[in-house]
This record gives sequence, C-alpha cells and structure tokens, in this order.
Amino acid sequence: MCHGSVSVIRAQHRAAGEVLRCCRAGAQWDVNSVWSPACWVPQPTGFILLAALAVLLATLVGNTLVVVAISTSRALRAPQNLFLVSLASADILVAVLVLPFSLANEVMGYWYFGGVWCSLYLALDVLLCTASIGHLCAISLDRYWAVTRAARLNLRRSPGRVKGMIGAVWAAAALVALPPLLRARPGGRECQLSQETWYVLASCAASFFAPCLVMVAVYCRIYHLTARMPVVMGAFVLCWFPFFFTYSLGAVCGEGCRVSKPLFSFFFWIGYCNSSLNPLIYTLFNRDFRAAFRPRQDTKDAAPSPARHWQHPAPPWTLDCSAGVHLEVLLETWGLIK
Repeated sequence: MCHGSVSVIRAQHRAAGEVLRCCRAGAQWDVNSVWSPACWVPQPTGFILLAALAVLLATLVGNTLVVVAISTSRALRAPQNLFLVSLASADILVAVLVLPFSLANEVMGYWYFGGVWCSLYLALDVLLCTASIGHLCAISLDRYWAVTRAARLNLRRSPGRVKGMIGAVWAAAALVALPPLLRARPGGRECQLSQETWYVLASCAASFFAPCLVMVAVYCRIYHLTARMPVVMGAFVLCWFPFFFTYSLGAVCGEGCRVSKPLFSFFFWIGYCNSSLNPLIYTLFNRDFRAAFRPRQDTKDAAPSPARHWQHPAPPWTLDCSAGVHLEVLLETWGLIK
C-alpha cells in the first residue's frame, strides 16, 4: 500500500515538473494527459487557418468548375477529358474528406476524432493523394501516345479504354491505402502516418517516385514540342517532393534524419496544394476550357465568318501524324500549345 502511494507521489512530481518545463518554454499543458505528461507548443493558428482554408476553397472550387465545364460543354466531351474529370473528383474528395480533419489536427494540436476515424482518415488521405498523382502519370502517358502514336491512338482511344486506365489508377491507389486501413489504432491523441520502414518505402515508391520517373521520362521526350511542360513538372515536383523525400528519409535513417514536426507538417500541406493547382495547370492552357469559362457573346459576334469556318482544322481523331500541321492541331487540342 505504501509502495503504491510512493509511486503516485513520484508520478505527480514528474507531472508537476513537466508542467513547469512547458510553462518555461512558452508551451501549453495538455490537461487530459496527467499520467502521460505531454505538452505542445501552440502554432500561429490564425495564419495556419487562413492558409489552409485558402487551399481547401481553391481545391474545391477549382476542381468543381472543371467537372461542370466538361459536363456542360460539348467541345470538352472528348474521351481523354475523362482523365480530368476523375482527377478533379479525387481532388474534390481530398478537399471534403481529408483537408478539414488535417486542418483541425493542426489547429487543435492533437487528434480529436478517435482511433477508428484516424484509420479511415489516413487510408483516405493515402488513397486520394495517390490517385491524384496516378492520374497525372496517366495523363502524361496519354499525351505522349497522342504525340508519338496519333493515328493508332485516335482509332483505339474510346471512353471504355480511358475508363479502364482510370480504373487501374484507382485500383493501384487502393492497394497502397490498404495497410493504413487494416492497421489497428487504439484511441489516442495522435494520428500519424505509419513509420514502419517497409511501408514507408513501398508507399513512397508507388505513390510518388515511380510516377515521377514516368512523367519525367515522358515529358523529356516531348519537351521540344512545347515550353509549358516545365510548368506541369515543376508544380508536381515542388509540391510533393519535400514531403515524400523527408518521409522516406526518416524511415531509412531513423530519428537522426527526421525533420521537425512543424516543418514536416508544412511539407504535408505543400503537397495538398497540388490538388488546388491541378485545375489551373490542366485547363488554363487549353483553348476549349478557356472558351467554356468565357462569358457568352451575342450570336452575331459568336458566329464564325465563312472564311474562318472554311479554315477550321479537322477534328484530331481524323489527323494523320505525318503532317506537321496536323500534329500542331493535336497539341493545341490537348492544351500543350496555344
């Protein structure tokens, strides 16, 4: 009995010392964690809240406009634009199912929503972000084939074939997201990605490094046709490389190579920014998308002149890649050149 009392007193002394240490460091004490002393340093929540809400709203609005434009514009109903619809849908789900809880976790300083939702949240995060990156890889391959195999691709490109590629992207993303869903998580105040070395390296390779290598190889092959490829690759790499590099480096080297938690969170949110940039990158340089968002003109102004109508190029699916002008029209249709 006396031994138990002594243990309680010692635990209380340790807790009191931890409170004092936190107060001296300018941190706040977690009052719900008396027997497991813990404290956290409050972040500049106002700035974090505004920045995160800007990313969330930009992701939601931008990708919703892409889906609406493709659904309502007859000029955008080409099979290849199904990639953009699926990509925008993945990014919309990121904004709705992932970002609000990531934001709450950052602002509150701990995980509030329980162990079951933590597992679902992490699985959704991995699934949707991996699917988003996988769509970028699939789009790069489709554009490469459109340039190098235009005649054959236009005969074989159908909604069913494009949907098959989209299904493969989602299936691969689901495989990467399965371990976080199956991993049991007791209710706690932290909800973090797995730190198991095998999973970190496998997920980073499947979610980022392999798609990145494919995109770099593909865009290097067609870089001479347009100067806008650096915009596509630059945004993708700048957004996702810091997170995946530090995440995999920590798994390989251990604690000695891990960056601080605030810096890791910053890299985490920079990756989310890619979902808000995708609508700009893949639609801003596309003539048909610009026309879909442009205010409608009067019928008299919008009607093409006979000469202009006579000079309008043939649809891309009838083009012969042996003619340079036909290739230029194909690239313009995909938004690769003006």
